[in-house]
Amino acid sequence: MATVNFSVPTDVKEAFDKAFAGRNKSAVLTDLMRQAVEERHRRRRQDRAIVKLLALRKSARRVTDQQIRSARVQGRP
Repeated sequence: MATVNFSVPTDVKEAFDKAFAGRNKSAVLTDLMRQAVEERHRRRRQDRAIVKLLALRKSARRVTDQQIRSARVQGRP
């Protein structure tokens, strides 16, 4: 098991201690750190997906309004 030391503002520590009174602070911080790591991974996946979608959009052929109207009319009775 690793030990982590870091500094936080006093008001944050006091609010944390009050919010999680009676709980194992190490376990709470471990859960919060796991959530932060997962959020970072999720954000990176989202960022990559957005880049791919934008690349697809940029490379897609342009369609005119007239072509859209024609496609809507085709096949209609």
